[in-house]
Amino acid sequence: MSRSGAESWVVATAGHVDHGKSTLVWALTGMEPDRWAEERRRGMTIDLGFAWTRLPSGATVAFVDVPGHERFVPNMLAGVGPVPAAVVVVAADEGWMPQSAEHLAALHALGVRAGLLVVTRADLADPGPALARGRAEVAATSLGAVEAVAVSATTGVGLDGVRAALDRLGAGLPRPVVDGPVRLWVDRSFTVRGAGTVVTGTLGAGRLRVGDRLWVAGTGEEVRVRGLQVMGVAREEVTGVARVAVNLRGTARDRLVRGEALVTPDRFRSSAVVDVRVVGDPVADLPGTVMVHVGSASVAVRVRPLGVDTARLRLARPLPLRVGDRAVLRDPGRRHVAGGVRVLDVDPPPLRRRGAARARAAVLGEVDGRPDLVGELRRRGLVRAADLLRMGVPVVGAPVVVGPWVADAGHWAGVRTRLAEEVSRYARECPLEPGVPVEVVRHRLGLPDRALVEALVGPPLRLVAGRVCGDGGPGLPAAVAAAVGRLRVGLAQRPFRAPEAECLAELGLGAREIGAAVRAGALVRVAGNVVLAPGSVEEAGRVLAGLAQPFTLSAARQALDTTRRVAVPLLELLDRQGVTRRHPDDTRSVVAASPGGGVTASPVRR
Repeated sequence: MSRSGAESWVVATAGHVDHGKSTLVWALTGMEPDRWAEERRRGMTIDLGFAWTRLPSGATVAFVDVPGHERFVPNMLAGVGPVPAAVVVVAADEGWMPQSAEHLAALHALGVRAGLLVVTRADLADPGPALARGRAEVAATSLGAVEAVAVSATTGVGLDGVRAALDRLGAGLPRPVVDGPVRLWVDRSFTVRGAGTVVTGTLGAGRLRVGDRLWVAGTGEEVRVRGLQVMGVAREEVTGVARVAVNLRGTARDRLVRGEALVTPDRFRSSAVVDVRVVGDPVADLPGTVMVHVGSASVAVRVRPLGVDTARLRLARPLPLRVGDRAVLRDPGRRHVAGGVRVLDVDPPPLRRRGAARARAAVLGEVDGRPDLVGELRRRGLVRAADLLRMGVPVVGAPVVVGPWVADAGHWAGVRTRLAEEVSRYARECPLEPGVPVEVVRHRLGLPDRALVEALVGPPLRLVAGRVCGDGGPGLPAAVAAAVGRLRVGLAQRPFRAPEAECLAELGLGAREIGAAVRAGALVRVAGNVVLAPGSVEEAGRVLAGLAQPFTLSAARQALDTTRRVAVPLLELLDRQGVTRRHPDDTRSVVAASPGGGVTASPVRR
């Protein structure tokens, strides 16, 4: 999508030392990008410089001027990292040089796709050879075929062509995501009297407003945006891509050094271990320790090769990385850009078993580094939605959502099958238990949250009093079934003579055995350890219906041929079931069904 002329963008310079990058920026902007007296004295850029100018279209371009000397390549990478486009500078009188190649390799490693080739010092030598060589070198990288302009910053010849080319470059840049989260890599930090801590950086995406809360990625502390400036002008709101100065409340300058990042709360994950795809040197040839450059950060990493082009990086300190991020691997010992990496996973699984690295390489071989909800769920099975957002993976359209969790549909179905298997297994192992406790089944299924177990329960499984129960089951253990059988032989003769506790104990029927028999439908619990055979309660209602109504407790006890210990709870149970109705004088009547379908008390005979 093209951009309107009223907008602004940011470009970085790149090229060999003393090829005129800073001079070109000065000629275009009238601003001195070399900020330090040491830089001006030595005639070379040591640290990052910043300047800006208005172009013929009315748009504004900001320059991040980077050092060209090999010793300051880390500074160069800190400036290029967050910037979407680059101006590659080559001097006509010197041509293509070693740092030209290294800077271009860094741009390629970062996947920069927009650029401009400028051959400087066209007044000192024929720019043709440098233009031809520069075009060929740049075309072989991610930048591809770029526009090329020859210029003399000293005489001014060609500057209008550079300005026009910058306009065309900016018009072709894709629009940044302005409604996404903020990640501002800090490249400078200083204190302003009366204002406090100020940091600068290139806002690549998102939106910053005065009053916003941000987190310092390295420490997790919260800071607030007190003020914003873009190109020297105070703003209430800034959207990417822009060079921005942020006045912060709530932190000291020394806590925000170059390489730190300010991020939107809860939208980034600081990772110390990441899996990446490497483009450049063969993974097997990489040294064990290299430097990784991402944003403005430069961190030592240990490299563990996984596949032909995949590796695991262990960072010396965590960084706020997301799936799809690009970074540069540099071997400082050889003064060499070893290649670029694309982040595939910011929360990779541990590699503990034999063959785990090989298996992991096979998984990563199918990952392209683009945020992919379906793929992430397939690989992880189950994950918190908030964790996916921190990885940079959108969660809209997740197939299974349970509270804060999202799951792959196939994985969820498999866990539900395993749940049924575990319930059956527990019933066999503990036949006297009324189902498997939720916490036990959560542990057996390896689920991180008991709410997930509860969400999995569905017919024929039931959730009762914190336990998962199945309909039916393996039945009572043989010993318990035999004891219940002996008990029911006695009840067959006198069905309402519930055995005493001593008799139950002699039969081997304790509280757990009785509970299991009741759940299995082999006994009916009237109260406590007062148990009868199935159907006894209904039969009691029929017997009592034959009495003169209303009847007393004594009459009921005699009719049922039982004791007060059984008669009292049995009548109370019949009351609760609506079979009988208790009157104020403690007599009762059997309730009979009326023709209209309701209930009515049996006629009272006095």
